[in-house]
Amino acid sequence: MKKQKSYYYITPGVIAFLIFISNFLSSNIFGEAFENFAVWFVISVFIFASGWFMNNTFGYITGGKILFAVIVAATAVSVLMVFIFKEYFNVSNLLVESLILYSLRNIFLGAMGFYGLALNENMILQKEVESLKAKNVNVDRIIDDAKKESSIIVADAKIKAERLIFKAQKNSTNVVEMKNTIERNLKQFIQTERELIRKYEKEDF
Repeated sequence: MKKQKSYYYITPGVIAFLIFISNFLSSNIFGEAFENFAVWFVISVFIFASGWFMNNTFGYITGGKILFAVIVAATAVSVLMVFIFKEYFNVSNLLVESLILYSLRNIFLGAMGFYGLALNENMILQKEVESLKAKNVNVDRIIDDAKKESSIIVADAKIKAERLIFKAQKNSTNVVEMKNTIERNLKQFIQTERELIRKYEKEDF
């Protein structure tokens, strides 16, 4: 949750103020006076930017709740004001229709704030998704490198094991040959000793 500072609440106040002053603008934005459209456009842009800023300060959930409360409060105040000062707003003949019209105007401007809020959140989420994709690519690369390294280690271990087996077999062969050589020499020695003994026995007789 984002840490909220007191001056962050200036933004909802600005939105409420802009929605409130829109009640004093003419609803004929496409009339002969181009200024009407320009003023409505500027107010819509300011509310859009305020919604964008609220997502950065309050977050999407909290900012949405605050913005919804601001829209409801501003609409209620606007309806009450138009109802009380209906002569000033010249809506005496079509009071109900005029109240609905003013409510829709306020809701439309509030929707611009929600649009800025949602668009900013969407861009933030897209950046997070791209960041996660990049991290996944790095993780896959690390896994592939680990697999290659492990296969190299296993192959090296097999080679070393084969060398040890070969050396052991060679040593065992040498031992067997040495044993056979000793046995042959020992037999020859015994045979020579027997012949000498026989020779000495004949000479004594």
